[in-house]
Amino acid sequence: MNNQESATLPVPEWSEIEVASVREKSALITCKNIQPLKILNPGSPAVGCHVVLSSYGGGMVAGDQIWLRVRCHAGTRLLLSTQANTKIFRSVDGAVAEQVIEGELAEGGLAVVFPDPVVLQEKSRYRQLQHWNLAPGALLLVADWLHSGRMDSGEKFLFDSFYSELKVCRAGRPVVLDRFVFNPAEHIATSPANFEQYQTVLSLYLVGDPADARFGLLSQALMALKMPESTELHFQMTAKDYLVTVSKVKEGVYLARALAKSRLELQPLINEVMQALAAPAFFGYNPLKRKY
Repeated sequence: MNNQESATLPVPEWSEIEVASVREKSALITCKNIQPLKILNPGSPAVGCHVVLSSYGGGMVAGDQIWLRVRCHAGTRLLLSTQANTKIFRSVDGAVAEQVIEGELAEGGLAVVFPDPVVLQEKSRYRQLQHWNLAPGALLLVADWLHSGRMDSGEKFLFDSFYSELKVCRAGRPVVLDRFVFNPAEHIATSPANFEQYQTVLSLYLVGDPADARFGLLSQALMALKMPESTELHFQMTAKDYLVTVSKVKEGVYLARALAKSRLELQPLINEVMQALAAPAFFGYNPLKRKY
C-alpha cells in the first residue's frame, strides 16, 4: 500500500486494551473493541492478565481494518493471544485487510503476544503492523506466525500479497525493525531462498534488559530450541520436517525462526515456549494448555 492509497482510506477508530495492577494482580481496566475486532478476557488463576482477540465474522474480509492500542502499566503481566487462526478472505477490487497494533509497556512490565497463525486464503491481501515502546526493565515476547494458506485443502501460496512489520523501541530508541513482504506472483515460494518445501513459518522476538533475570530465563529457553545438528557439515536441510534457528541479534534482543511442513511439527516447540512461560516469574501457569 502506497502513501496515496493510505490517504484515501478513512481513519478507523482505535480499539483499546489497558492493563493495571489491581489487588496484586494484573487486570484489564480498559476494554474497547471496534468491529470487526472482539476482545475476550478469560479468567486467570494466577497474577497475569489473559486477553484474547477474536472477530465477529471468523476472520478479516477485504477492506477490514483493526487498529488496537495496548497499554500495560508498571509491573503488569499480559498474554495477548487469539481465539483461532486469523483467516484472511479473498480480496475484492484489490482491497487490503489491515491490522495495526501499538503497544506501550511500562517499567517492569511483561507482555507476551502469541497469536495463532495468519492464514491467507486464495486471492487475499493482508497488511499487519505492530509497534511497541518499552520502558527500562520491561520484557516483550512477540510471536509472528504465517501459514501458506488452507493447507488441509491443498491451498498453498495462492494469496496476492502479504506485508508484515514489527518495530520495537526501548526507552524511545529503535532496537528491532523487521519487515517482510511476500507476493507469490512475483516471488517463487518453493525457492530455497524463500520457503522451499515448508508451508508455515513462526518467528519469535524477545526484547528486554540483559540484567533482568526473566530475560535470562526466556533467552535460555529460546536457545534450547536450537537444532544442535544444524551446525554439522553434512546437515541435510531438505530431509527435515521442520527447521529451527535461534540467534542473539544484539544485546537485549533474541530471534528464533522455525519453518515446518505443517502446524503439527511446530507444536512441540510451542509447548516448550509455553512451558517456560508457566514459571512463577512469568504467568505461573500455561494459559494455552487447555486450548491445544
